[in-house]
Amino acid sequence: MVDVETQSILVVGGGMTGLTAAIEAAEAGREVYLVEKNPYLGGRVAQLHQYFPKLCPPYCGLEINFRRIKNNSRIHVLTMAEVESVSGQKGAWDARIKIEPRYVNEKCTTCGKCAEVCTMEIDNPFNYGMDKIKAAYLPHEMAFPFRYVVDPALAKSSQGQSVKEACQYGAIELDMQPKTLELKVGAVVWATGWSPYDAKRLDTLGFGAYPNVLTNVMMERLAAGNGPTNGKILRPSDAQAPKTIAFVQCAGSRDENHLPFCSSICCMASMKQATYVRAQYPDAKIYIFFIDIRAMDRLETFYADLKKDQNVTFFKGKVAKIEQDAATQNLVLRVENTATGSLNTINVDMAVLATGMQPNSSISHQPAFASRDDYGFIAAQEVTPGFFAAGCTRTPINVSESVQDGTAAALKAIQSVVRR
Repeated sequence: MVDVETQSILVVGGGMTGLTAAIEAAEAGREVYLVEKNPYLGGRVAQLHQYFPKLCPPYCGLEINFRRIKNNSRIHVLTMAEVESVSGQKGAWDARIKIEPRYVNEKCTTCGKCAEVCTMEIDNPFNYGMDKIKAAYLPHEMAFPFRYVVDPALAKSSQGQSVKEACQYGAIELDMQPKTLELKVGAVVWATGWSPYDAKRLDTLGFGAYPNVLTNVMMERLAAGNGPTNGKILRPSDAQAPKTIAFVQCAGSRDENHLPFCSSICCMASMKQATYVRAQYPDAKIYIFFIDIRAMDRLETFYADLKKDQNVTFFKGKVAKIEQDAATQNLVLRVENTATGSLNTINVDMAVLATGMQPNSSISHQPAFASRDDYGFIAAQEVTPGFFAAGCTRTPINVSESVQDGTAAALKAIQSVVRR
């Protein structure tokens, strides 16, 4: 008789890599526990406007994966959860998982009555804090699980009782407490993904000081139909249409003082975002400041086509400083043209910093035996027998590569529990 525990697989991280690994393993007959710290699955991909290679919205791929999860009883999804510890060996791993209270149970029908009576607002994490949402909220309209969340501040406030009474289905539980779950599994896939590098650490580029300096992930949300401006790209300072936009490549990347490596996706992300601007504002002028343009394989054509656009200027030079004109809140960029050696001052309405990927393995907990390389990535695909790193946890990759890496990790995990 097969031992279900030793044949089961723990997948840590519910982004594109983790989703893929969990679904592939479950559809191959394994019990899978999928752990995600956010209240929804999908990771950074869920926050994109479009992604390569087809420039389709993220829900094209996510909706299919969510349906596969719904139709497979072998996948056990744990959101708002983090792995506190993993110990053991191949075929016999012990994991301790802490689950934070959502304050909303499975009875939720997403009717929205709780949000209607709620007056407390919080920064919207899905939009990187660019707008406010009610403290009783649905993370986004395609969230999985499709269930509201009550912010802890609301749950502990006097208003919490009013929110609870507004729910006729008994879905609000203000007395929910953190829980700890002990699991025994046969293999582990560690796919905790990445975070955008903190642009506030780039003190010469004005992020946080000047409202019209954004990051590349914020630009994705501006362009998205479910973003803070309903898809309209507008200057944060005055909600006006920008006439000139600068994309600043390698903002903190390839820099020994920040991220010493190339994240590989930033060049293409900025060029993609340039097309967002061109689609909305045909007369807008765009500058792309770069050290090297890295457009690999089929994406070379995308780069070549964009270079033909007379309103897009590729400027080989690193932006040394961004300042603000106090009267207009326009931005002044100081940049050296590395091709000619000349110093240039360029004025724009907005600037978008292409900050790189910082692996979450470098800034959050992971098992002590999962050693990191000099850049903070987990150093090996098979960290130890039965424990596998996947996706941006181990190297910077794009969405399609994340899917491939998740599939590979699932296969290795299945082989591990079968051959133990």
